Amino acid sequence: MAQLRQDFERIQELETQVAVLGPDSTTAFKQYWLEHDLPFIGLPDPEHAVLDLFGQEIKIFKFGRMPAQVIIDKQGIMRFAHYGNNMADIPSNDEIMEILHEINQAREDK
Repeated sequence: MAQLRQDFERIQELETQVAVLGPDSTTAFKQYWLEHDLPFIGLPDPEHAVLDLFGQEIKIFKFGRMPAQVIIDKQGIMRFAHYGNNMADIPSNDEIMEILHEINQAREDK
């Protein structure tokens, strides 16, 4: 999440909304959000309903849920998904920006 925070303004310029889902309870999630003053939407998913729907993996020996990044366009179509094998396995902001540019360009070309 810290990575997304670094380029949050650039992401917003691409007409993109960031929503982070987490497996924690509502109380724990809210506390984390307030402590870290995160600028994007945070949604607790303690029952893992949405996290499971998108196929986020759990690896007990690697400290729980693995990172997953999903980009959904304005029509509700999933355009990109990356499922990490460890906590450091996440796309760079530059990679995310490139994908967002491609999605926006494809929309403009229609």
